[in-house]
Amino acid sequence: MLHGAGPRSAVAALPRLGFGAAAIAQPPVPTSQAMECLGAAWDSGFRYYDTAPMYGDGRSELLLGRTLRGRPRDSYLLSTKVGRLVRPGHPDTARTGAGWIYDFSHDGVRTSLDESLRRLGVDRVDLVFIHDPDRHWEQVLDGAWPALAQLRDEGVIGAVGVGMIQAPMLARFIRETDIDVVLAAGVYTLLDPQARLELLPEGPPGPYFPYSCARRSRLFSAKASSRLKLITKA
Repeated sequence: MLHGAGPRSAVAALPRLGFGAAAIAQPPVPTSQAMECLGAAWDSGFRYYDTAPMYGDGRSELLLGRTLRGRPRDSYLLSTKVGRLVRPGHPDTARTGAGWIYDFSHDGVRTSLDESLRRLGVDRVDLVFIHDPDRHWEQVLDGAWPALAQLRDEGVIGAVGVGMIQAPMLARFIRETDIDVVLAAGVYTLLDPQARLELLPEGPPGPYFPYSCARRSRLFSAKASSRLKLITKA
């Protein structure tokens, strides 16, 4: 069940430091160690957490939900992602070996968000990312993007972002949509500077600062004249 995200802007409220909950959901990580890491993050002052259905086929959201259970919902920011549905018994998963399938449709996005809320044990998230839409541009423009934009405009979610491991399509999202946040994974490094060449020119210079303790990342403001922010995972 989708509920209102409240009056505050999730983008404006993003802190300088956040916790990316992908690595803790990997099979080699014991549940006890994952919970210890999440607890240490909270005790250290982390109040922004990012997750996704893809991370451990829903395990990341379940672990994060256990950590946040009982904590005041207004005391932290939470983001998840859409574009993948956890479907371990689907015929496509047998072929790919993954526990999820792609779905960037309008209904798929709303289903994904509902399922994420149940795994997280919360009634709302502050920010929703469209996750790796590289080969799904048309479906995203026809389905995922308008669905999320509507939820944002209705106040159901605080902001809409897109996360990818390439810069050109992220720049295209900035130019052609009213996206709030851009997540560039692994494309702002010495070995791969494509974000600097193709993405950063869409916004003003810096500042750049660390974003996550569990994932090597950076977060930075993008356009001083708008609410847009960009996040890079190095």
